[in-house]
Amino acid sequence: MRYPISPLSPEVWLNDLFASKAVQKGGVIRRKARDIERFAGMDLFMLEIRRRGYQVAENSGQIIIFCNRAPIRWLR
Repeated sequence: MRYPISPLSPEVWLNDLFASKAVQKGGVIRRKARDIERFAGMDLFMLEIRRRGYQVAENSGQIIIFCNRAPIRWLR
């Protein structure tokens, strides 16, 4: 599938993503993997995740970003 080119540069898109209130408060945000790939590219996105020390999970095409350094405890 082809996507239109974003009018935003990858850096601007990532800055917008990480400027939200949820991120500033150390919360959790979610984006479609397709959108991350489309607007920033997964490699650049993962570099930014590592730079910030955040953790990320993927499930069914959704990317969940834990915007803090707290450990994740998976419930079963």
